[in-house]
Amino acid sequence: MTLSRQQQGEPPGPATAEELLQAAGHGDEQAFAALYDATSGAVFGTVLRVLRDRAQSEEVTQEVYLEAWRTATRFDAGRGSARTWLITMAHRRAVDRVRSAQASADRDERVGLRDQIRPYDSVSEAVELSMEREDVRRALTSLTPVQRQAVALAYYGGRTHTEISRELSLPLGTVKTRLRDGMIRLRDALGVAR
Repeated sequence: MTLSRQQQGEPPGPATAEELLQAAGHGDEQAFAALYDATSGAVFGTVLRVLRDRAQSEEVTQEVYLEAWRTATRFDAGRGSARTWLITMAHRRAVDRVRSAQASADRDERVGLRDQIRPYDSVSEAVELSMEREDVRRALTSLTPVQRQAVALAYYGGRTHTEISRELSLPLGTVKTRLRDGMIRLRDALGVAR
């Protein structure tokens, strides 16, 4: 444990960054403010050199000091100076921000390329839909009249099984059977895989 200047019998004077950081670790807000004043220029400069964007550098610098406030008790003066600890933290945060921005740009580029690979063509889309409709019309002719009637009411008329049952005066089970059989025949006529 490091003794403060007063505990060592020295006159009070400007505290070192290490002393300020240790005091901040015990919740001393004034010590933390003094630490910020003493080190923020170097921390901001480190971040700015990596990011090259003033606004982002200010954000990252705030994040660094927030992390320093939260983790001040973990600082070990035996492993290095408080200034080095803060600058290392700042450099890591700045590099993380660059990596995050690069990953985001890469994702955006992949999405953009994917969208360019198969552009939407309204003419070919309309032709495909028209051809599909014609195929369905032809397949409907392969159904029995009662199957065609049930399918038309359900899929073109938008009616439920119960509504079809009431409308045709048929048991619900009969309607379901006609629909199922009709859909199987349609699937076979259209060549749709199971």
